[in-house]
Amino acid sequence: MNKRDYKITQKEMSFGITYKTEMWDKYGNYSCVYERSVEDSTKYIYDWWEKSEEREESNKILDKAIRECIEIDRKSGILTGNRDSLD
Repeated sequence: MNKRDYKITQKEMSFGITYKTEMWDKYGNYSCVYERSVEDSTKYIYDWWEKSEEREESNKILDKAIRECIEIDRKSGILTGNRDSLD
């Protein structure tokens, strides 16, 4: 299932009109930026979608590193069962 979608909403701000640009990539990741024109919003969306594979791979690497750190902490006895893991 492809979760890729976007939404551009015109907003009136004190400094003028801006465009709230919300987008979701095929992995369900979300981003929101404000651009000065619909053209800038559209360019940002396509650039962001184009980088979705790289971003997903980076997220997987980070997830693996965090899980390994937790396991190291568990083996060394740092985790004591406290909810915040602080002693």
